[in-house]
Amino acid sequence: MNRRLWIGLVFVVALVAIAVVALHHFFAGGATDARESALALTPADANSVVFADVAQLRTAPFFKALGDWVPKAQQVDADYAKFLQDTGFDYERDLDRIAIATIKRGETTEFFAVGDGRFDRKKINTYISEFGTHDKKDGREVFTAPLKGTTRKVSFVFLHQNQIAITDDPDLSSLLRNPLRGTDANEWRERFDRLGGSPIFAVFRQDAEVGSQLAARATNGGQAQQLASLLDQLRWITLAGVPEENRLRVVLEGECPNDATAHDLADVLNGIRIFAQAGLNDPKVRRQLDDQTREAYIELVHGADVTRIDRGETKSVRLLLEVTPEMLKSARFATAVPEPQPSRQEEAAAKSKRK
Repeated sequence: MNRRLWIGLVFVVALVAIAVVALHHFFAGGATDARESALALTPADANSVVFADVAQLRTAPFFKALGDWVPKAQQVDADYAKFLQDTGFDYERDLDRIAIATIKRGETTEFFAVGDGRFDRKKINTYISEFGTHDKKDGREVFTAPLKGTTRKVSFVFLHQNQIAITDDPDLSSLLRNPLRGTDANEWRERFDRLGGSPIFAVFRQDAEVGSQLAARATNGGQAQQLASLLDQLRWITLAGVPEENRLRVVLEGECPNDATAHDLADVLNGIRIFAQAGLNDPKVRRQLDDQTREAYIELVHGADVTRIDRGETKSVRLLLEVTPEMLKSARFATAVPEPQPSRQEEAAAKSKRK
């Protein structure tokens, strides 16, 4: 009887353990599994990956405030209105997660995206069939349609009922057959895991040429050009956004090939921070900026933090910024479009009507 009792107790404990693991996977791991599934499809020759947990961001107070800050269109575009009606898909409501990879091929940059959400497959298939084509490849139905305003086309396929892959690469099936593997996959995975607590992040590897792109857009020399040169020496650049109540913590990190580069990069970033602080106190800047905008910029610069990180094999420099509601308000004020003033002819016509 004692033996049977122990066997029964062990059996009950085993069932409880299995149930706990299953419940944890179902309730806590669902979003993580979907995230891992999307990132696992990253093409082998990707240069950058951007990931956003849209479902999580929707509930963050900061992004609700950001939604209020973004100007609302007075009228919905006719093509988009038809898309909403015919497909039943609204990205603001139905998209949960998205991972977007860029692939540089010579002078052309292509994208590959995997999205999780709620899709009415039948409606979407019918909508695309009106002006696109579909074909069977590798056992999947691949839809292709022209990209409006260009000579390029986009292709998409349903990976599962709630997951879709889309690209402007001519061979979607080839991308799906060649995801990240081996050492390369491990390097990307290490950065993905490091940023796993962030609902929105981006990873760029060195050949993304971030520094060269910055140099091409810089209107002045000096520190901007020096920063661009240092950025092009980095092996990886990561960016993460973590909403905390009504603020957004933005963390940028560059992985350097050696201590010397890390030291120089930290010095340049600190120099830019000091230069910005001095610039905001300049009498000319004080006259050009209203008090609210200037105070928001001062808070952003004062809160910036530059840190060097030694992980043994890698040396990194981290820049931390905090975007506040005041910063959003000042940006909205600075970018507000003034109402158009009537011309002299319009004023004359208005006066004649009043008479």
